[in-house]
Amino acid sequence: MASTDKFRVLIVDDVAETRENVRKLLQFESDVEVVGVARTGREAIDIAQEVEPDVILMDINMPDMDGIAATEAIRQKRSFVQVIILSVQGDPNYMRRAMLAGARDFLTKPPMGDELISAIRRAGTMAHQERAKGGTASNVTSSGLPSIPSISSSQGKIVVVYAPKGGLGCTTLAVNLGIALHNDETRAVIVDGNLQFGDVAIFINEQGKNTILDLASIVDELDPEIVGDVMIKHNASGVHVLAAPSRPEQAEAVSGKDFLQILQYLRRLYAYVIVDTPSLLTDVVLSSIDESDIIVLVATQEIPAIKNTRLFLDLASSLGVDRERIVFAMNRYDKRIGITPEKIGENLKTEIAAIIPLDERIVIPSVNRGVPFILGNKTQPASRGILALAESVRSRIASVEMKEDEMGAR
Repeated sequence: MASTDKFRVLIVDDVAETRENVRKLLQFESDVEVVGVARTGREAIDIAQEVEPDVILMDINMPDMDGIAATEAIRQKRSFVQVIILSVQGDPNYMRRAMLAGARDFLTKPPMGDELISAIRRAGTMAHQERAKGGTASNVTSSGLPSIPSISSSQGKIVVVYAPKGGLGCTTLAVNLGIALHNDETRAVIVDGNLQFGDVAIFINEQGKNTILDLASIVDELDPEIVGDVMIKHNASGVHVLAAPSRPEQAEAVSGKDFLQILQYLRRLYAYVIVDTPSLLTDVVLSSIDESDIIVLVATQEIPAIKNTRLFLDLASSLGVDRERIVFAMNRYDKRIGITPEKIGENLKTEIAAIIPLDERIVIPSVNRGVPFILGNKTQPASRGILALAESVRSRIASVEMKEDEMGAR
């Protein structure tokens, strides 16, 4: 790799041993070049002017000027420079301040080697792109994601994808539905509501460092830039993803109230907020259902799934959920099985709005590759089923709005 193609790194830390350890770690990476070291924030500002690094590894606690203030000063003069903040404290307030100052990433010290190298490569790639555009920040947030829409006076629609039994393909439908609903005019975000074992990020072959935990800790202070920094952006589709916590025990840190506030804020930024949920009716799931505009109720031809769907419909009635808000979708439909959609709909007294046929040759490989099948051949049966589901959701939203308008006019 040519020297000009390397990611130029400046290391800033007031501890000499830390600077040397990081330098030694990076010397084995053929695409990374350490172009300078600094002991203080002010020294970092001066050296950054001279060597013009792509990436700065910035300690947050230094004697003369903290890393956040130094970051802000450097980014004002060299907007293409991407800063990775390093701190021994994993305090969400530090992360928020770092993001607002223009930092691209925030790692807890000491970072894992692979984690640090990956962060440098992501930041370095963004720096090269910004250099090519003339060093302006353009419409890119400090996380490298295109800026999300500003707060809108209109409210986006929350679409909860729920199956009253596990293993029915809820996440597959949520991810592909979110992509089908997303476009430049109606932007979509997919929120992983399965806080213990969420897989939405894996379904798009991503593993974001930030998760819903980063928003739950500051739910009263959310703004578009902070939200944009936490989101994973799926480059192939443009859809955004708010990932679940990385470890099951972290789920307890997100209450139903926190989750609800996040959804309410996201609907001010996106046209569609798609929520993937587990089958267990936790506070998070119940809050999502209560706040939702549409519930995509997923079932299959299995008798236990049909039984649980009936139980949920009964529960929804007792909770005051209007049947008009429920879009009933049959997943993995196999025409060889005698339990037809018509029979199920008649039995449950609920019309099946969309049928996604069994298509194992397409669906399973797409999940394993992390490439949603809706991005491929849209004439495939499964893709046609998702497109039909998306149209049913749009139509039902319009129908519910019209009904509400008529009631309001009376």
